Amino acid sequence: MYVYGKNTIIGLINSKTNIEKIFLSEEFNDKKIISLIIEKHLDYIKVSKNKLNSLSANNNHQGIVAKVFEYQYQSLDQVINNTTNKANALIIILDGLEDPQNFGSIIRTGEALNIDGIIIPKNRSVKVTPSVARVSTGAMNNVDIVQVTNLNQTIKELKEHGYWIVGSDMNGDKSYDELKYDFKVALVIGSEGKGISQQVLKNCDYLIKIPMYGQVSSLNAAISSAIIMYQINSNRLK
Repeated sequence: MYVYGKNTIIGLINSKTNIEKIFLSEEFNDKKIISLIIEKHLDYIKVSKNKLNSLSANNNHQGIVAKVFEYQYQSLDQVINNTTNKANALIIILDGLEDPQNFGSIIRTGEALNIDGIIIPKNRSVKVTPSVARVSTGAMNNVDIVQVTNLNQTIKELKEHGYWIVGSDMNGDKSYDELKYDFKVALVIGSEGKGISQQVLKNCDYLIKIPMYGQVSSLNAAISSAIIMYQINSNRLK
């Protein structure tokens, strides 16, 4: 997988991602990044701008592209085991999210709050891609991301391990700040256009909403999840 952009690659280097090779444009002169590459003993080569364009599939690479080993998803069992003795664990479930920008932002916010994992379905859903990596600026390497075949079966398994399923839905019967979140939380965020699927909605223990006071009727997935994650975190810290 190829990722690109200065901040993204600095984040990858600092998070100790396994980088196979870094490609720099012939005109690249960012001394800070070059020094970091040399300090970490990373393999790099200078190439033409056209080569970088082809590697990154666009010309917004800022003169630097890195080839990294394919992202390794974590297993659901591993994430559950990691939170066995954690009373205030927080996992995010993304139901049909398709926008890489939103996914990258959610990963970045989740990493900032030290969440315990993100679960995505294998089908009809965004995956970890170079675009997601660029938006997350390396945060994806510090968050356990799990791919599952069946979200409803996954939710059942989470419930068996003490998780309460909280769905974010514009028709929810509680405001997001009404719950105490004094339990293990699996927060479900729906897709950009359709929201949470009907069967997943039925499996939620709570449905919460973010009250809207202006003319806009909804917020995108990244903003909604950030608001709720910070609310959950503030309750965890009390």
